[in-house]
Amino acid sequence: MPDHSDHPKNSDHPGYTEKDVLREVTDLEGKSATAARLFDIRRIIGGLFVIYGVIVTIAGLTDDDAAIDKAEGVNINLWTGLGMLLLGLFFLTWLKLRPTAPPAPTDDPTP
Repeated sequence: MPDHSDHPKNSDHPGYTEKDVLREVTDLEGKSATAARLFDIRRIIGGLFVIYGVIVTIAGLTDDDAAIDKAEGVNINLWTGLGMLLLGLFFLTWLKLRPTAPPAPTDDPTP
């Protein structure tokens, strides 16, 4: 196997210039930052808590007296659902007020 350590960086692909490589790296960094913001854990947790909070709140609103008596007279589904909704909305508000910062641009033009 030949050693390519003494060859120029782009000897394997003579059609690519340093400018092409730099542009490709910049594009990939931008896509990575977008993916990081899209899959922010606050969005996932907040969304799940809101969805489950709506489901449990609806279950609490439709509970009959037997289910409430079973829980010592407390409509536990209603209170738990409202708590989940508040927590989910807290996470989504936090995400809106303090979004993930994009990565700082590098001053070094070499990849």
